[in-house]
Amino acid sequence: MESGSAIFAGVVFALFGAGLLVWTTTRVRHGRPVALGVSPVASATVASVAAVVALGLGAWCLTQV
Repeated sequence: MESGSAIFAGVVFALFGAGLLVWTTTRVRHGRPVALGVSPVASATVASVAAVVALGLGAWCLTQV
């Protein structure tokens, strides 16, 4: 029963992290802002860190199964 929750959480974290990383990379490559009204470097950095953390949490959840 607990493994189902870990799999679900791991997949959600992994999909969110991968999506955020792809979206951030696409925005930066096209020269568009990642967040409006914020420094482009700071917003890209924060979004990238959040994406990597989400991917790490997803990997950790999936290894706990």
